[in-house]
Amino acid sequence: MIEWVGFDGDDTLWHSEGYYQDAHAQFEEIVGRYVDLANLRLHDRLLAVERRNIKLFGYGAKGMTLSLLEAAIEVTGSRISAADLHRIIGIGKQVLAHPVKLLPGIREAVEAVAATHRVVLITKGDLFHQEQKVAACGLADLFHRIEIVSEKDERSYRRLLDEFGVGAERFAMVGNSLRSDIAPVVELGGWGIYMPYHVTWAHEADTDFAAASPRVAQVSDAGGIAAALAELGLRAAA
Repeated sequence: MIEWVGFDGDDTLWHSEGYYQDAHAQFEEIVGRYVDLANLRLHDRLLAVERRNIKLFGYGAKGMTLSLLEAAIEVTGSRISAADLHRIIGIGKQVLAHPVKLLPGIREAVEAVAATHRVVLITKGDLFHQEQKVAACGLADLFHRIEIVSEKDERSYRRLLDEFGVGAERFAMVGNSLRSDIAPVVELGGWGIYMPYHVTWAHEADTDFAAASPRVAQVSDAGGIAAALAELGLRAAA
């Protein structure tokens, strides 16, 4: 029997990745004044910088901004001007200041699940920025616990489940990332409700985990979450 349900934040409760994609587009426009983007494979080089910096800077807009600065200096051979570096800092500030817009129907979905289960918000990223988004989303009062973690892996979920006092077999996670929302929970013996977002950061898409797992239900939007949870509950009881 599933008793606890976790919800991811970014691109599950509220829109997020689109702002980062816009930031990357602005970054390419700036760097494109110095180098030939067609031959540079800028996307791949930026992703490589971001990946090697995650352990140092963590996830979120601040880490992204530092990686954008590093990548700009690297790919231009240090020719980029101080003025354009300042513009890149401004891009990061825009992401940090973006409005919090809920996905359609998500409030109703969380309310429906909260009527029958204990619900928790589990999100990762910069603590200050995530706290701001949680405060602005208008959903905080629906959750029994709000957890902001630096990484969403088996170790983090195991720690949280121990704190909740619930076994993985009685826990389901709702999220848009197979890599960080679904796979770790299923590997621990839990359940997943996968709700893909229309755009996904390449780092989050880098996983061999298959959504076709019998411990996962996939939905196209928030309106399908309650029914998917009921279906997983039947599978858990079988």
